[in-house]
Amino acid sequence: MLRFLTRIYTSVQTQRNLKSAGVYRSLCSASSPGFAPIMEPKLYQPPPTVRGMTSLDKEAFTQAITVPALRVPTRVLNKVVKSLKKSTIQRPGVPRVVQDQEESSDFRLVLLDPHKVSSPSSFSEAEAEALRSFGVTEELHYHELKLTYDNLKSEEVLEAVLPQGQDVTSAFSRVGHIAHMNLREHQLPYKNLIGQVIMDKTPGVTCVVNKINIIDSTYRNFKMEVLAGEENMVAKVKENGVTYEFDFSCVYWNPRLSTEHQRVVQLIKRGDTVFDVFAGVGPFAVPAARLGANIIANDLNPESYRWLQHNCKLNKVESKVRAFNLDGRAFIQGPLKQELYALLKGKAGIHVVMNLPALALEFLDAFRGLLHQEPPCDENLPTVHCYGFSKDNDPDSDVVARASRSLGFPLEGRCSVHFVRNVAPNKDMMCVRFPLPKEVLFCSDDENTEPSEEPAPKRQKCEETANST
Repeated sequence: MLRFLTRIYTSVQTQRNLKSAGVYRSLCSASSPGFAPIMEPKLYQPPPTVRGMTSLDKEAFTQAITVPALRVPTRVLNKVVKSLKKSTIQRPGVPRVVQDQEESSDFRLVLLDPHKVSSPSSFSEAEAEALRSFGVTEELHYHELKLTYDNLKSEEVLEAVLPQGQDVTSAFSRVGHIAHMNLREHQLPYKNLIGQVIMDKTPGVTCVVNKINIIDSTYRNFKMEVLAGEENMVAKVKENGVTYEFDFSCVYWNPRLSTEHQRVVQLIKRGDTVFDVFAGVGPFAVPAARLGANIIANDLNPESYRWLQHNCKLNKVESKVRAFNLDGRAFIQGPLKQELYALLKGKAGIHVVMNLPALALEFLDAFRGLLHQEPPCDENLPTVHCYGFSKDNDPDSDVVARASRSLGFPLEGRCSVHFVRNVAPNKDMMCVRFPLPKEVLFCSDDENTEPSEEPAPKRQKCEETANST
């Protein structure tokens, strides 16, 4: 109702402004004598006949509108356009300057935004002064403009097509040439049209997909369907200056985590060792290796393991990375354990990254009693970066309490918690960071909590990246 009243009020005010400024006659003297257009707020709204369309018909969006214009001498055209850049029409594919109706080579029409200009008094003081200095009369003309599908924005098309009163989304995650959407149930009948619109309106996107189930916690990937475009799922992306390639349909990749990847990598120094327990395709491992760290990385998903190796070679850091294809617990109690004791005797930093927020906190018990002989000092204990989801009202306390239970050791006052992002209403992704307590690492009791194992793949591999093909 408020929107309806606003439209009526705006229309009335527009006509009052036109009459009070004495420009009604000048508008009528343009290309259609005897007719004065009413500048409504939604001149760009597509025709109502497209409502409910499920198969995209681009021709159905064609419409004619009228917009105000200034008749400008060609000798000052560029200066006028520059001075009126806030008032000229801004539409995809619509020129701001068109041929004069009188076909004079000495003049052009500069098209104005009808939402901003309805009378000469609509110009700002600076704009009006500029027009006077260029000898341009403020008399308004109007021009009939043909708008097509190509001139509309994606949200305008979708708002016109989907049922009124329902949520309209044009949001997506960009992964290389792929646009990834999470459509709601009421949008599914229009999914192919939505996909086509997103692809049409987004340069560089040649494939649009929709997630059709939740992320599988075993391999951290999800099933998807192609809504529009090619079915090429091998994406190439660049994040924080590093290039990655991977099959988006088989591995986990989230472009919203780029800031978090960079934050953790910046904590790592040249010569440090990083154990990446759930490495994926390498968003922590590869940039850390580029900084001069030694990386021992692992992922259960055979496809992630393969693309991790590929990305190490792509970024020329294969000599700094050893990659494994193991269950996370087997990696901690195998390769990590084998390397850790010798590293504890050194001075270089040791980092353990555990980015599997659905389960990582439950894997912390794998460190209990991992080593049996304490090193000469405890100044170089590993720093753990462990991720978890929380739906608690106090997510900081929640992830610390859960990490403490899994370790069998209180972390309160011994750790820091970083908010990563909100992944859903009342669901946050957090990162708890702490030095691995020697009381955990060297404990001799066997009172471990029940392990939470990842299902092992049919065939596990364990080999150095440098030796792989």
